[in-house]
Order: sequence, then C-alpha cells, then structure tokens
Amino acid sequence: MSSVKPSFRLTQITDTHLGARFPEFIENFHRVSQHIDDNRPDIVINSGDVAFDGPDHPDDLDFAKALHDALPVDCRYLPGNHDIGDNPTLVGVQPTQRASEENRQNFIATFGEDRWQFDAAGWCFIGLNSLVMNTSLPCEAEQREWLAEQLSVAHGKPVALFIHKPLYKDSPDDAELAATSFRYVPMPARSDLVDMLGGANPRLVACGHVHQRRDVTFGNVRHIWAPSTSFVIKSNAKQELIGIKETGLVEYVFQPDGFEVRHIRAAGQINLDLFSVLEPSTMV
Repeated sequence: MSSVKPSFRLTQITDTHLGARFPEFIENFHRVSQHIDDNRPDIVINSGDVAFDGPDHPDDLDFAKALHDALPVDCRYLPGNHDIGDNPTLVGVQPTQRASEENRQNFIATFGEDRWQFDAAGWCFIGLNSLVMNTSLPCEAEQREWLAEQLSVAHGKPVALFIHKPLYKDSPDDAELAATSFRYVPMPARSDLVDMLGGANPRLVACGHVHQRRDVTFGNVRHIWAPSTSFVIKSNAKQELIGIKETGLVEYVFQPDGFEVRHIRAAGQINLDLFSVLEPSTMV
C-alpha cells in the first residue's frame, strides 16, 4: 500500500519586505497571516525578499523571522536580493548590494537554510538560492552539485521548483534579456539551470521578485509569478507592466497526477504603492 499522501496544500507568499520601520508592509503581512490561519495549508513557502534590507539592516531578518514564527504552519524560506544582495550583471550598473557569503550566512543563521528539498504527494519540491547564481562564490558550485543530486534521485517524479527571480520572461532564449540579472535568473546560469531541469520532469517554476502576478505555461512547465505580500509599483513608467500589479498570495493543491493553483488576495490586503511609503532615492 502506498504511503504517499493523496494531496498536499502549499501556500506561497513572497516579497514580504518586513522591517520594524515599515508598519504599512507589516499590516499587509498580518492580513495574509490571518488568511493562512483561517485556511491552514500543509506548508508556507516565502520565496524571497523576506526582509526589507538584510544586508544593511540584519535586524530586519530577525524581525521578519519572528513574524513568520507566529504563523500556525511550518514555513520554508528562500533568500531574495533584499535579504542577501543581488546578482552581478554583465550589462549596466552593478548592484549597490551584491550577494555575498557574509550576507548569505546571516540569512542561514536566521532562517536555517537557503536551499531545500522535500517530497510530498508524489512530487519533488526544490528551493534554490537564485541570488548566488553567476557570483562565482563557492556556494554557487556547491548548490549546482546539490541540485544535480536531487534531480537524479527524483527518479522521474514531477518537480516543483521555487526560486526568487523568474527563470525568464517568455522563453529560455529571450535574447534581449540574455545579459540582464536585474529581473530574471541571469545568463549563463539560466541556460545551465534550464538544461539541468530538462533532464528531469519539471512541471512548475514558482517565483516572486517582480511584484506582479503572472501565470504562463512554456512547454510542459507552468510558471507562476506570485504577487508581493507588501506593495506594488503602480507607475508603469517606474516599472513596466508584465502581469497584474496587485498584492496577494498563491495557493496550490498537489496530487500525484497534477496540481491546482488559486490566485488569492487576503481579506483587507491593500495594493500599497511603494512610492507612497518611500522616497524614490531610498529604494534599494
């Protein structure tokens, strides 16, 4: 008799941007927390930018962890650029906060891990640290070797991958995006990751980062961009419109033969505009 649980309920939140000095973001998080309390999924995954500014304000990490510890279900976390710094870029201005091993270790000390794997409902769930890609830090090669092992032992199970940045916009070969690391997993790490996944059975890539909700399918893989818990950037002049600019969360139900997706806004959650809270010069 199979011991696989017939279904597995997962809630994805992202870009919570928590810090004690931002009560507006905290209030939106409380609305999402209440929704989670009311619905009690099997697990919550925060896919990055858990804190507002981990590199310069490590206490933001501790503050964010304390709020998540109050949730009534287990949580797993992935780092975002606001947690450990950003990918280096091949074009344009380098990030003011580049991902570093020190920042990564601060994140791990607070949240326990920056990559993970577990099995449920006949699926293999993998979370990756997308911010160390193309950094040449030792942990980048270590993560790649770890991923190869996880995909090997998955033995054909459907794979759900969680990362902070979208893998790509429309296709793996988006030519105009090949060099940029600001919004998507950067080249050449993107091509390498796509090739590695191609040897397995990827069915879902779930991310955050863009603060826009998007749901598209390329080949056999569904790409879910979860909306931010905290805020949006309403001006299309400041951020191009790619999906739907709204706050919210995503609920999944996984079963051995497939999965369902529900796009949700928590009761009382507002579409808070970043520029109503911050001056543009303070953006990280």
